[in-house]
Amino acid sequence: MRYGYARVSSSGQNLEAQLKQLTENRCEKIFKEKISGKSADNREKFQVLLETVQKGDTIVVTKLDRFARSTKDALNIIDMLNDKGVGLVVLNMGGDTLDTTTPTGKLMVTLLSGVAEFELGLIKERQLEGIELAKQRGVYKGRPKKYTDKNKSLQHALELFSNRDNNKMTVDEICEITKISRATLYRAIRDNRTSSNS
Repeated sequence: MRYGYARVSSSGQNLEAQLKQLTENRCEKIFKEKISGKSADNREKFQVLLETVQKGDTIVVTKLDRFARSTKDALNIIDMLNDKGVGLVVLNMGGDTLDTTTPTGKLMVTLLSGVAEFELGLIKERQLEGIELAKQRGVYKGRPKKYTDKNKSLQHALELFSNRDNNKMTVDEICEITKISRATLYRAIRDNRTSSNS
């Protein structure tokens, strides 16, 4: 079976152009949704589509960015579809059509993989260069702390933790009440002990 998938990022955007292209490309059933593509997990209709397709089926999308949030994300999904024996057709891939069931399509996926790896390498290289320059200027402070010692929720969690003999509360209960994660709470406890010992 040939399935279409159409997506726009917000409710104010229109799906009509995508639906027209998918219908013209013989899609028998079209899944559509209006939601950001940042995470595949949040796209409910997309998840249903991935669970629906079976060996021999094909998914058709108008552009790669309707289907995946990044080249790496696209490759992961394509790998998963390949394992299920499901093809992917991207109607507009830089002016060409990508069909993962053809030799040319498989070559394009291999090239995409190389590009994704290259992009990731460049990003990491730029980050390291930026960090090094910031260190040289004395302005690099690392990742900013989400919770400072002035955060009321964290202070409340620390008070409850230090008073566990009286309140009989577990760490999980403290975290639930204060909405502070276990890792953050334990880090703050460790930091307090370190500062009091120094």
